Amino acid sequence: MKLHLLPWTLLLLATAPGPGPGPTAGAQESCSMRCGNQDGPCSCHPTCSGLGTCCVDFPNFCLQISPYSGSMMGGKDFVVQHLRWLSTTDGVICRFKESIQTLGHVDYSGQVHCVSPLLYESGRIPFTISLDNGRSFPYAGTWLAVHPNKVSETEKSQLVNETRWQYYGTSDTVGNLSLTWNTSVLPTQVVTIELWGYEETGRPYSENWTAKWSYLYPLATNVPNSGFFTFTPNPAPLNYQKWRVGALRVIDSKNYAGEKDVQALWTNDHALAWHLGDDFRADPVGWARTQCLAWEELEDQLPDFLEELPDCPCTLAQARADSGRFHTDYGCDMEQGSVCTYHPGAVHCVRSVQASPRYASGQQCCYTADGTQLLTADSTSGSTPDRGHDWGAPPFRTPPRVPGMSHWLYDVISFYYCCLWAPECSRYMQRRRSSDCRNYQPPRLASAFGDPHFVTFDGTNFTFNGRGEYVLLEAALSDLRVHARAQPGTTSSGTETLGTGLTAVAVQEGNSDVVEVRLADRAGVLQVLLNQEVLTFTEQSWMDLKGMFLSVGAGNRVSVMLASGAGLEVSIQGPFLSVAVLLPEKFLTHTHGLLGTLNDNPTDDFTLRSGEVLSSSASSQELFQFGADWAVHNTSSLLTYDSSFLVHNFLYGSKHDSTFKPLFPDESTLSPSQAQEVAELCGDDHFCSFDVLATGSLSVGNATRVAHQLHQSRLQSLQPVVSCGWLGPPTNGHKEGTRYLVGSTISFHCDNSYSLVGTETSTCQADGTWSTPTPKCQPGRSHRVLLSIVFGGLAVVAVVALVYMLLRRRKGPMHIWHSQP
Repeated sequence: MKLHLLPWTLLLLATAPGPGPGPTAGAQESCSMRCGNQDGPCSCHPTCSGLGTCCVDFPNFCLQISPYSGSMMGGKDFVVQHLRWLSTTDGVICRFKESIQTLGHVDYSGQVHCVSPLLYESGRIPFTISLDNGRSFPYAGTWLAVHPNKVSETEKSQLVNETRWQYYGTSDTVGNLSLTWNTSVLPTQVVTIELWGYEETGRPYSENWTAKWSYLYPLATNVPNSGFFTFTPNPAPLNYQKWRVGALRVIDSKNYAGEKDVQALWTNDHALAWHLGDDFRADPVGWARTQCLAWEELEDQLPDFLEELPDCPCTLAQARADSGRFHTDYGCDMEQGSVCTYHPGAVHCVRSVQASPRYASGQQCCYTADGTQLLTADSTSGSTPDRGHDWGAPPFRTPPRVPGMSHWLYDVISFYYCCLWAPECSRYMQRRRSSDCRNYQPPRLASAFGDPHFVTFDGTNFTFNGRGEYVLLEAALSDLRVHARAQPGTTSSGTETLGTGLTAVAVQEGNSDVVEVRLADRAGVLQVLLNQEVLTFTEQSWMDLKGMFLSVGAGNRVSVMLASGAGLEVSIQGPFLSVAVLLPEKFLTHTHGLLGTLNDNPTDDFTLRSGEVLSSSASSQELFQFGADWAVHNTSSLLTYDSSFLVHNFLYGSKHDSTFKPLFPDESTLSPSQAQEVAELCGDDHFCSFDVLATGSLSVGNATRVAHQLHQSRLQSLQPVVSCGWLGPPTNGHKEGTRYLVGSTISFHCDNSYSLVGTETSTCQADGTWSTPTPKCQPGRSHRVLLSIVFGGLAVVAVVALVYMLLRRRKGPMHIWHSQP
């Protein structure tokens, strides 16, 4: 549902009475079973705290919890804040998504606890609590379930030398295996250690394709909770050997073995080499080869998922700049030291953010230090696409959309079979071949920053420093909307400046969640709101949301990645927000707003709502009217009004403050003393110069200059690059070079006893074709061998001739001497 905040509703929020004594007049004065509701004499909506309109019991029923996140594997104990239950209770039941129930409890201090359940999805999971053994569930909150790889290591049980666990039974990998865990996370005297297995059954891509975690057997029971366990693995009973992927779980021994949804510590999911049977241990290579061939046969029967994957970016610079469609692969991250275990030679990999629409598959793209893409056709270190996207895909829960686990079954365990346990990697690479970048099209970039200055998708630069709320972007193609709030800055003395800057930006696409990023009350701090509720990122920096992904990076940078492939990045530069919007090529001719009309024609970027187009040489005053025309309508605003200041200054009346008179760029001049300072700081950056004049601050001007440079740098990274596509080596030969972009040259050579037919090199040309095709290597002596024979023979002849000449010269004088008298 789209969020339409009607003026009368917000008027009610702004004028409703503040908290008072407890409810006496009925349910409408309580938040029991009303969380998120704005109607009635008091509010249960997240905005009520700032507006002073909350029902008095709001914090008791609309729950805050700690911790607020944990692995989707479940077993995490969390405490309900602000709710004390000191009377007796029949039983605490925590219900997730209206259907999954776990048992909670009330501790000695009256705090209510819940345990998160085993889920097959990531993201924000609504839950309710009953304190009367399930008769009613009036308390509501949200739990954040995250991909197991995004959980803190302190919240897991650790496989000591995880590689050894996953190679156990192969050559020279025998002996004990060890496990550790943080005892303070599981307060009990004795623990049970269990093995759980994961499988997906049923016909692939059918309605009966199901995912299931199953309890298999205990490794040990009633083990002292010392935080350490070691054992010598024995082959599993035959009926358990069908599970090849799984995880260990450590629980309190008071729970019965295999009891679901109790407090627990899980290990990483992993290949269960250590639990496989005697046939694996007797001949691990032969066993793995058999599994690899079986996987290969199955793959050839399944649909070709590669067809619908996006092409990889051509360069590392493009991959890092295209943040709407690609995001860092945590298994190979240059910002974390480039530990690329499965892609040696790479320094950085990215994954496609969104799974493919039909098969929920994922793209992976890996790059070397010089920015070249690694391809599986050249190396086993190459980028390998995934039948199951590692991050899963909405609506999750069913194969191949289960985060992490579907990927393990269809892409990872098969890599173990073919590449790590048996020398059959060519089979794997043929079915997980890298995408090259011949069809890759970089996204289009537009930015807004400083006081505020705009660079449109088609490259038009202008300044619009209005006070109000404005449409940065509308795109009917996916019903994408980006709204922004602009407010005046303040000088060091506290007076308002003659310019404005962006202080809040909100985005929604279709019926997705609404994410807003704004400047908090404290200077230099970003605040992120989800559907008007302030989020915290103390535990997680990544969230799977409805219709989008949200990531908070270092340096106060927020990235929103939308289902259409569009991306929004918001950061702080100086006293204002800096905003970058990235749109895939499919948005061509579909955009309107302050960021212009994306159609490769900068002359129509100043298009009014009516369709009228202002001249590209319009004056600053005319551009001010263009900006005012794109003021947000009250009935469709995406922005949040959760304080009396925001209600009275931005909700009531016009969204564009026509009484605010800014400093216009063509009406401003610098004094001689200012001119020298500005010239030294800004150079030829007129945005920087204007902001110094408008704010009287060199630091603000410098922040604008940096933001403008970041835009230009990113624009450069996103420039299209011509690729000629992969060029293979000749049969019975090899090649030098793995870069296939314009200007690159590939050299060819033949094996011994073969000769090269064709040219020895081929160069990628500007039209995307190779200058020559791959040559052939034919049986017979190579040119080099033939030349060696020819020149060797000539050398022998020359030596013989030289010796003969020397001998004749020597015999001639001797004959003459003997003939004298």
